[in-house]
Amino acid sequence: MSTAEADFPDVTVFIALLPAYVLSIFYRSFLSVIAGPVMADLGIGPAAFGLLGAAWFIAFALAQFPVGWALDRVGPRRTVAVAMAIGSVGALLFTQAGSAGMAAFAMALIGIGCSPVFMSSLFLFARTAPPQRFGLLTSLFIALGSLGNIAGAAPLAIAAGHFGWRGAMMAMAVGFLIATVMAVALVRDPPPRAASATPEEGLLQGLASILALKPLWLIAPLTITGYAIVATARGLWIGPFMTQVHGFDPVAAGHAASIMAAAMIAGAFIYGWLESRTGRAKAIVLWGTLLTVLAFVLLALTGQQSYLTAVALFSLVGAAGFTYAILMAHARQFFPEHLIGRGMTFVNFLFIAGAAAVQSVSGWFIAAQRAAGLDAAATFANLHWAFAALLLASVAVYTLSPARPKR
Repeated sequence: MSTAEADFPDVTVFIALLPAYVLSIFYRSFLSVIAGPVMADLGIGPAAFGLLGAAWFIAFALAQFPVGWALDRVGPRRTVAVAMAIGSVGALLFTQAGSAGMAAFAMALIGIGCSPVFMSSLFLFARTAPPQRFGLLTSLFIALGSLGNIAGAAPLAIAAGHFGWRGAMMAMAVGFLIATVMAVALVRDPPPRAASATPEEGLLQGLASILALKPLWLIAPLTITGYAIVATARGLWIGPFMTQVHGFDPVAAGHAASIMAAAMIAGAFIYGWLESRTGRAKAIVLWGTLLTVLAFVLLALTGQQSYLTAVALFSLVGAAGFTYAILMAHARQFFPEHLIGRGMTFVNFLFIAGAAAVQSVSGWFIAAQRAAGLDAAATFANLHWAFAALLLASVAVYTLSPARPKR
């Protein structure tokens, strides 16, 4: 790392982009807490509700390709400014949505607005910090950003109870606008890379180079399912599970979601510390995922028996399954310097596209199970069995991936 690159300190990245990332995490996880009033207000069922969450993830995922190109070619400042301006419009539009279609469109705009925030942070860390600090900085950023998970749990439920879900979301829309102004004012592009003999690659050429990296094909299945399943459990279904299976009211369900969110934050800190001490990203992800599989199996078997057991197991899912940053650090090792932006955004595309698919399919799964006459407890048990099976299959492929590039 050159002296010029060191002039953009890590703390500036946190100040400039962490508020926006907190909101990004909030908007991918808040729906479970206000599921009842949103579905009642918009006149929709579980399938359409699942599509609301999926709209954010689909737009976010598709935006990763132009975001990756823009980071490498024009820098994070302009990339963030344009996208977050679009997201601000979406956040305001969501508060006025009168139909499922308008709400889904607004969620898609918010997804576009959030799409460059995390990647811009990782891009700046990769360009301005020593490689051995990348996993720690990423985990710390994710852990602090996961305060959005907590904001989207009990505090949102309480605010929605006092001001209605539209009033509560209007406050978040104002926060999104403020975060946009902060990011535009504070983000600075890092110094240009030193001249390289490697030719600049366009969007499609860069994507082709990334797809030619064979280790990524072994990492990809877990990238697609691991984060997606944890995000879906926290973002869509922990609230309905606690209300329908254990009779919680929305505020109590919000507290359960807050506990799971806190466990995710703790998991991110612990994983970051472990990776920085051991450098064994693959082993950490492998064992964390197996523990998550066990938690889902126990949730399917015993989650309906006691609300304390259910909350404890959801928390274990959150803590053990939140391997997002470490899996990203594992994949990052295989990208050449000129493809860091596009490489990391491609991996993030897999994370988010997986979440879009799992959220959408899980909504249809829940609706189909209930239509077949199963009660809520049996329906969610089957969902948790499906989650465990998907994770187990994905981690089986992941075991074949190399721990680090061959030198």
